Amino acid sequence: MEKTTSRYIALPAALIALGLGVMAATAAFAGWLEHGSAIFLSLAESGMAWCF
Repeated sequence: MEKTTSRYIALPAALIALGLGVMAATAAFAGWLEHGSAIFLSLAESGMAWCF
């Protein structure tokens, strides 16, 4: 009975963590699309563009 209870707790927690990770990745990608050229230009000005 204890295994069943922990399964009912672990699965929603894992799904919530996965959802938060997907949301963070989506926000990072949207930020890159919005500000990617400015990020690249600032890296190019400092000479670090070739590091990435």
